[in-house]
Amino acid sequence: MEISIAKEQPNYRSVPQGWKFDKIGNIAIIHRGASPRPISDKRWFSENSEVGWVRITDVSKAHKYLLETEQQVSDDGMKNSRFVKENSLIMSICATVGKPIITRTKVCIHDGFVVFEGLRDNLDYVYYYLSFVEDEWAKHGQTGSQMNLNTGIIGDEIILLPNDPKEQSAIAEALSDADTLIASLEKLIDKKKSIKHGAMQILLTGKKRLPGFTEEWTNLNMAEKSTLKARIGWQGLTTAEYLESGQYLLVTGTDFQNGRINWSSCWFVDKSRYMQDTNILLKPKDVLLTKDGTIGKVGYVDSLPRPATLNSGVFVIRPKNNAYNPLYFYYVLDSHIFSNFLAKLQAGSTISHLYQKDFVNFNFMAPEIEEQSAIASILSDMDTEIDELEHKLAKYKLIKQGMMQELLTGKKRLV
Repeated sequence: MEISIAKEQPNYRSVPQGWKFDKIGNIAIIHRGASPRPISDKRWFSENSEVGWVRITDVSKAHKYLLETEQQVSDDGMKNSRFVKENSLIMSICATVGKPIITRTKVCIHDGFVVFEGLRDNLDYVYYYLSFVEDEWAKHGQTGSQMNLNTGIIGDEIILLPNDPKEQSAIAEALSDADTLIASLEKLIDKKKSIKHGAMQILLTGKKRLPGFTEEWTNLNMAEKSTLKARIGWQGLTTAEYLESGQYLLVTGTDFQNGRINWSSCWFVDKSRYMQDTNILLKPKDVLLTKDGTIGKVGYVDSLPRPATLNSGVFVIRPKNNAYNPLYFYYVLDSHIFSNFLAKLQAGSTISHLYQKDFVNFNFMAPEIEEQSAIASILSDMDTEIDELEHKLAKYKLIKQGMMQELLTGKKRLV
């Protein structure tokens, strides 16, 4: 049985035995937050307060529990807002609509949130149900300058739940175990990424040398040692020519994913467009760099599933005369070395396009080719480990979604 929040009374014949449909307003008292005015007034906030001020950014990055907030509210702010005690269920109702979270600290909420007080049923079960139907709330909100819900709309919505508190608790516990596994894997991925970032800081600058390498590093200029090519403007490739299928892949900046190309997201072009510019026919070991829109995104071509070319927003970069290892150079561009260069390039101005001339002043240090290859191999192994963990994470999230569909509809019973 598929479930969603619904305005109309559901068909009770579809209710699992021992379960019920009820209005959310019947199982909790729903209060909307309040915002001190004007919100920009500094007296509403205090760095010394133990009471957090909840913003949507705090909720968006939290998992199930809100442990802390970036900003704290003052005594005056508390008087003009709505105080929420620890272990309360709140939900966003403006802009990002329908995101539930359980507070693990004392907070105040503004009028972009509601709090469910006096919950008659299991707190964690209600959290998981609201989380499961999160995307459905947008269909029921009032529209204006932004999506918006009110307490009346929320109170009239229907929730499906077991009558037995023990069954509610068992379902919540099973889903909580899945969340714990997901959270631990996310923490491990963050740790691995941090380790890789530290390794890049020292390996790409020569602060730490690999055993067996002693030769001096040299300063290389990107413009001198590389060829940069892109689809030139007069070729006039438009999005209307992007094809959903074909033999010739078209890589755009939106196809970059974790430094590699997500070939499954690529569009296609016909053969004439593919052959139009042989300079941008992709090869293994090509380094790609976005030059329009979101500039500075980097990609590396490990292999090609089929022939591929570029749209006008991406450079392909290749070393001249084997001047450097392409994978090593990819990591240079993906590091603080290149991001610092871009920051200086953009200082005092808004740059939405990169030109070849912009790289005339980009220099980077590099050891001999053999040491470059060894460094690139170490960082590549780290990337492989992180990718494997992220694939596992995606799998676990799908499993949890399946569990929610089974457990929150009564298809699978735990009691």
